[in-house]
Amino acid sequence: MLVSEYLLSSRKQFEFYKSLGEKTFEQLTEKELFWSFNEESNSIAVIVNHLWGNMKSRWTDFLNADGEKMEK
Repeated sequence: MLVSEYLLSSRKQFEFYKSLGEKTFEQLTEKELFWSFNEESNSIAVIVNHLWGNMKSRWTDFLNADGEKMEK
């Protein structure tokens, strides 16, 4: 029971933060999404793409792997 409550709570947290991100993106134009302050800065799109790849790697097969996986 404790495990299922934890999983439900975790899922709700993920869904909450996913919703916040989606609401943020809805407020941005494509130009704003890809804008960067200068050549050394990353745009929102680049940062989100990096976070997506990092989370995908970390959460894929996380019970059996160390999280530092390379894309195939």
